[in-house]
Amino acid sequence: MARTQIKIGVFLPSEAQLLDTACIDIFGSMSYEYLSRLPDLVPAALYNLAPSVVIYYISTVQPGELIELSAGMKVACTHNLSHPDVAPGKLDIVLVPGPDPNMTWDKPVTNWLAAHGAQETTDVLSVCTGIYLCGEAGLLRGKKVCGPRGLQGQLKKKFEGATWLGEELRWVKDGNFWSSGGVTNGNDLVAAYCRQDSRFPGPVCEIGLRLTDVGDRPQKYEVGQTAFTLGVVWQVVKAVFMGIGKSKTA
Repeated sequence: MARTQIKIGVFLPSEAQLLDTACIDIFGSMSYEYLSRLPDLVPAALYNLAPSVVIYYISTVQPGELIELSAGMKVACTHNLSHPDVAPGKLDIVLVPGPDPNMTWDKPVTNWLAAHGAQETTDVLSVCTGIYLCGEAGLLRGKKVCGPRGLQGQLKKKFEGATWLGEELRWVKDGNFWSSGGVTNGNDLVAAYCRQDSRFPGPVCEIGLRLTDVGDRPQKYEVGQTAFTLGVVWQVVKAVFMGIGKSKTA
């Protein structure tokens, strides 16, 4: 029986958050290519169930050029978005890590993403501020969506016509569009996606999640929005008083 192959594009048209992007490794950890290299830990009966996973790093720059991530890390572009191998209909999954939310994008960028979102056979996964790029591509209207918890008010004003659930939920699925809250909530999103996608058999999915030690947080945040906001305010107050103390001793 032919092995299932899953083609994933990580879309990086500008610099992005490293931790947002890193959730792609969960997919890699469920691949035949990865699991078959661990015969002492993963028996053949299990890794032979795993799909082959091919990952493309797609941007507006040319292959080989480096794309900035946070914390000073850079990743090499493998495909320009104009390459036929990453054209709409060619990818099973498009992962959109979070860029600077104040970025603006040219039409080729938003058109490329919109065209993938229009494919019934392609799932678009937005992590953190990736929701801004997805919104500019017109993928949010009429959808239940997430996005960073602390930016829900701004997102509601900027992208009308969506149902915003990010104050309560770490991730949301609506059709072929999946979105997550901030940063490492992308891990929860990918874990939930793989658990619901038949191309990742149950044992393969669960061993991948055990190896990466993710996937056990509930979809709903344990702390409510009010407590979350008060926690942020309290840290700001503490910072103000610490600053006053430093100015007195300067």
